[in-house]
Amino acid sequence: MARFRIPPVAGGFAAAGAVALAATCWVVFPPSVAGQASPARPAVELPLPWPAQGQASAEVQGLGTLGSRGERTPVPIASVTKVMTAYVVLKDHPLAPGDAGPRITVDEQAEAESTSAEESTAPVRAGRTVSERDLLALMLIPSGNNVARLLARWDAGSQDAFVAKMNREAKALGMTGTTYTGASGVEDSTTSTAEDQLRLAREVMKDDTVRAIVATPSLKVDGVPGTVVNTNTLLGRSGVIGLKTGSSTAAGGALMWAARSSSGALILGVVLHQSPGGTPSAGLQAALATSETLIAAIQRELPAATR
Repeated sequence: MARFRIPPVAGGFAAAGAVALAATCWVVFPPSVAGQASPARPAVELPLPWPAQGQASAEVQGLGTLGSRGERTPVPIASVTKVMTAYVVLKDHPLAPGDAGPRITVDEQAEAESTSAEESTAPVRAGRTVSERDLLALMLIPSGNNVARLLARWDAGSQDAFVAKMNREAKALGMTGTTYTGASGVEDSTTSTAEDQLRLAREVMKDDTVRAIVATPSLKVDGVPGTVVNTNTLLGRSGVIGLKTGSSTAAGGALMWAARSSSGALILGVVLHQSPGGTPSAGLQAALATSETLIAAIQRELPAATR
């Protein structure tokens, strides 16, 4: 899809929220037919508060791109990686709506990794069996790195073999700026761009299982103590219905998000590399804040722009 940018007015930045003020206008072009030039005239113009740092990209299903902001240089994406892990697992082992899928035995490695103080994990126990759907939930909702690697071993025999599948799928989706080096995203060497991850968001939201899981604020899983709480605290605000958070020192904060407009249109977006170099929690809060500001502006501007 083609797009045209009206450059931002110099100096228009907000200090606390780290967003570029609405002087930045992005022009939406409707999707073009492959091999044909995009239309000369834009369909919609939206003034949007894009993040002042990092990179971001957004689109409205059926309308087209809302544009992108920031460098197209690949950056670490942390646990947003798990969206591709889910995509590969479900492509190999699809689930019908509401289906729990096969039961998978938790191995000793997944249990041993569950006590790590260095990364986000889910408290699973060796020898227990957990359904495919519940393991996907433990990976996507509380962002269990140990569960991501367990699913990779179950699907492909080893994490390395699974990563090869991840990169093949990325190539097939046209994600030319993406390199996966692990199933969980804990490795800083897993890098991508906002535009690439938006391509993945578009595909993964076609899956009923993913849509249901990422829209879940919290749940209980048999054999797992306590309540599993979603790291995406934007759920239920500004029409947000998913998708996945990510954070690390190198990645800063990252968020792939999905929301419904007041008319029911699906809005997808990705924000990467927010406040890198600090604590993961500070980066995540920055990604959530900038995303919420951007989503709210799209929700507000879109109805008027499409009348």
